[in-house]
Amino acid sequence: MKKVIMNLAAALCFVLGIVFAVVPGPSVIFFLIGLTLLAVHYPGARKYLRYCQSTLSKGCQLLDRKLAKR
Repeated sequence: MKKVIMNLAAALCFVLGIVFAVVPGPSVIFFLIGLTLLAVHYPGARKYLRYCQSTLSKGCQLLDRKLAKR
């Protein structure tokens, strides 16, 4: 039962992420929340979550360097 509820919450987060991708809003946050909920039970989702975390971290570091040069 807990797994079903978490899967439904993850699906809801993904749907909200898609909506906010079209309409201005925090789409990345909802995608990451949905992926985190799925990563609790599915090892494949953990792989994608690690990839997203490292990619976002690298992007933030690059942005910090660009802004520091200003």
